[in-house]
Amino acid sequence: MTIVLDGLPASEGIAAGKIFHLRWGAPIVPHVTVAEAQIEAEVERFHAARSWAKARLLELKRSTEIRLGPVEARIFEPQILMLDDVEVVDGTLRYVRENRLSAERAFEWRMLELQALWSRTSHPMVLDRLNDLQDMVIRVLHRLLGHHDPTDLATLEEGVIIVSRDLTPSLMMQLDPRTVLGIATDHGTRTAHWAILARSLEIPAVVGLGDVTTRAKEGLDAILDGRIGRVVLEPGPEERDSFGSRQRRIDLWEDDVAEIAALESVTADGQYVELRANLDLPEEASQARAHGAVGVGLFRTEFLVVGRNTMPVEEAQYEAYRAVAEAFPSGAVFIRTFDLGGDKFPMFLHMPREENPMLGWRAIRVCLDEPHLFRTQLRALLRATAHGDVRMMLPLVNDVDEVRAVRTLLDEESERLVQEGIPFNTGYKLGVMIETPAAALDAAELARHCDFFSIGTNDLVQYTLAVDRTNTRLAKLYNPFHPAVVRQIHQVARVGRAAGIEVSVCGEMAAHPLGAFLLLGLDITVLSMGWPSLPEIKKMVRDIRIEDARRAARKALAADTSRDVAACLLEGIGTSVDLKVFSGRWSLSVPE
Repeated sequence: MTIVLDGLPASEGIAAGKIFHLRWGAPIVPHVTVAEAQIEAEVERFHAARSWAKARLLELKRSTEIRLGPVEARIFEPQILMLDDVEVVDGTLRYVRENRLSAERAFEWRMLELQALWSRTSHPMVLDRLNDLQDMVIRVLHRLLGHHDPTDLATLEEGVIIVSRDLTPSLMMQLDPRTVLGIATDHGTRTAHWAILARSLEIPAVVGLGDVTTRAKEGLDAILDGRIGRVVLEPGPEERDSFGSRQRRIDLWEDDVAEIAALESVTADGQYVELRANLDLPEEASQARAHGAVGVGLFRTEFLVVGRNTMPVEEAQYEAYRAVAEAFPSGAVFIRTFDLGGDKFPMFLHMPREENPMLGWRAIRVCLDEPHLFRTQLRALLRATAHGDVRMMLPLVNDVDEVRAVRTLLDEESERLVQEGIPFNTGYKLGVMIETPAAALDAAELARHCDFFSIGTNDLVQYTLAVDRTNTRLAKLYNPFHPAVVRQIHQVARVGRAAGIEVSVCGEMAAHPLGAFLLLGLDITVLSMGWPSLPEIKKMVRDIRIEDARRAARKALAADTSRDVAACLLEGIGTSVDLKVFSGRWSLSVPE
């Protein structure tokens, strides 16, 4: 029987293969005490296992640097640092010496203590740190017990879809894209360390599936779509045809990607549409360019801080921003300031425990409350403006006071750079992301203080509809075609035109043909998306007429329901685009 599981998209792409369960849990550790004369031998055993684990992680870090670059390689630093952490080492040795426990039993006890401590006293979204801890625990315990390392995946069979409770960076870096076609996990987030690596390795992944490990039996046929966050177990002919059709279309685009990238992004009736890319890492810039991006509409900077024990220094940030700017010498590069909190947090910030972190201390609120962190980033961004059209973008802004506060900081840091003789573009541009109803409704006032708007449709939909976009149970309620969403986007676009500032969209809506068609109809002609989506959106742009999009959008603005909005758009787009190929979770309810 066919089973459809909806989770959260973590890495784009489609995969079809056999289920392979990756079980990498901690082993059962027997309770063993040792004679007093054996205590120091146990201490040495622990140090040897710790040294072995560190050497293994350093080897993985080096191989990652070769495969993906130095930025991604830093993802192993938390585990390496944990192996030398005083709380880890001294706590284990104390149990060996004071309780005469075996090295493995003492280590297990101490790790259970730390897991309980971090879960109780840390931010609710401390999953990444606990994930790193668990990976380290498994590696060291199996070494101490003389077992085969379950994280050694050298003998993995070809053509599999990995199913696991969760993954870790070190496990991810042992996966070969030629062998592992996709990944499905019970837990995890798009911003998890391993998910970032999956995107870099171009392995499709879906996270947050809840119970995929119990429902997906070993060896079962499965299809995984990392773009819409769906896993189909035992797919029938209809599911195979649907996913196969989309895969063939994507394969054709990939075969012709250079040709498509060279084509002008212009509608059939002559409207130019600027297509930019959303990037997570600097190294993705080359792929974005190859797929037709003319600039960067959203460069997420959280990779510099999430999972790190120390705040990133100015020079490291400057080099990352400079690399992206120089990758697009004639295009605009929009760099978002740290969007921390919610589901992203660095270890060096003591994030408060919050009942609802997505409505809590996050994004611009964190930055303004942590001026030392924020000033360092602003200086690095200012310096990067000397190497291209770098524009600074503030997340989750609700009122003009937040923009004024940032401009004050920028003025102060600009003056310091002038005094130090460090070059930067004094005509830099600062704008905001429109992600809340408050920002959309106050757009006219915000426009007086901003050089541009970028609409983040993912959060705008979430906050407008009061629907947690990470909650798969509520997936059917998360609908970008809701009339309230459409009308807010329309209002922001009108305000931007009246103020003479650019309005772009960098959310998932821009990466779906029906959503992009609506945005074009609302006269938003700058779209930014994940680079794999660029060819299909450019193809759609070239196949439609802007006047048809405007006519459909006018009808959609008068529609009463999400279904009516979608019907207006489908009627307007006609048969020029095969939407069945693109159907995603939030568009499946659209009338055929």
